[in-house]
Amino acid sequence: MFPKSKLRCIKCKKEFNSDEVIYVCRSCGSLLEVVIEPPKVSLEDMADRPLGVWRYEEFLPVEEGSEIVTLREGGTPLYRCDRLAKWAGVKRLYIKYEGANPTGSFKDRGMTLGVTKAKSLGSKAVACASTGNTSASLSAYAARAGLTCYVLLPAEKVAMGKLAQALMHGAKVISVKGNFDDALKLVMELSVKMEIYLLNSVNPWRLEGQKTLAFEVIDQLGHVPEFVAVPMGNCGNISAIWKGFREFKSAGIIDRLPRMFGVQAEGAAPVINMLRKNLETLVPLSNPETLATAIRIGNPVNWPKAVMAIKESNGLYESVSDDEIVEAQRVIATLEGIGVEPASAASVAGVKRAVSKGMLGKKDEVVCVCTGHLLKDPEEVIKVCGRPVEIPPDLLAVSKALSGK
Repeated sequence: MFPKSKLRCIKCKKEFNSDEVIYVCRSCGSLLEVVIEPPKVSLEDMADRPLGVWRYEEFLPVEEGSEIVTLREGGTPLYRCDRLAKWAGVKRLYIKYEGANPTGSFKDRGMTLGVTKAKSLGSKAVACASTGNTSASLSAYAARAGLTCYVLLPAEKVAMGKLAQALMHGAKVISVKGNFDDALKLVMELSVKMEIYLLNSVNPWRLEGQKTLAFEVIDQLGHVPEFVAVPMGNCGNISAIWKGFREFKSAGIIDRLPRMFGVQAEGAAPVINMLRKNLETLVPLSNPETLATAIRIGNPVNWPKAVMAIKESNGLYESVSDDEIVEAQRVIATLEGIGVEPASAASVAGVKRAVSKGMLGKKDEVVCVCTGHLLKDPEEVIKVCGRPVEIPPDLLAVSKALSGK
């Protein structure tokens, strides 16, 4: 049974009907959030359903009778990583591995909800700006739904693994000579002018799918973790996950909340800069730079929601260098056998940095959200790991190569 819902401005609290095509408040221009009544349901009531986004239908604001557009997203592994915990310096560390989603990133959680909503509203086309993962996900779900998909990407700033997905799924891909923020501005204007349904994370319905990560952590872990570390790019995911925990508490499923930990790359850290300086508003970065392309965003649209999530949860925030990201990416792979793209490793790098600064310690338990698969950005792997050694086809040469001679 899907819940009834409405939209509400996070600032002026003005409300809008759920069937309105609207992305920001018409009164004050602020972000919107979806509001549902806390359902009367327990984990036991949902236990017979497959683990995944749609297991939690009582929390998903979908109109009854809607065509559900799904690729069986969610249900991703939660790995206990003891060697990684020792390396980072915490008591216990878990990785919630979103690379196991159908298109290899957490974006699929949001797209199943977002594209289902687009269908229910009668939209024939959907669009997004992207650093890569959003375009890969939207193009796949649009194909599944039979919708036309338009994608605007920052030219030469998107990893080939992600670009290949968007192209193969049939999206109409346009490269913009600018950064992600330029592409987002254009696609928002385009969506209004051409009546194309926008599915960037400014769309509050998309974030409703992403909140299910919080539900799964509770289901899999069996208790509320102390900290949940999340990489921040456009900042929708940390706010969505926080919303999920809050909704589980409102429904009486959990009795306390975790502390959120937002992590950005040093070259693209406008939210961290804002929090460190105790500013009231964000100062955008005109030229964000980091090898973690998925979080290379200088003017994140969801920054107010992310700041609320960190402050409301008495959370932590930190930025990490590209060197720290690469080191964490290597260690995750070599110690635990889990392959993640650079942006994913930012959460683990952030935990390591927080321990070194005394923000976290040996008594703490952390769930690190790793947002995308290693194969999203294979070029970066070759750059940091190097190419295989080439030898002639004989046993002596193999022996010398293996012994390092």
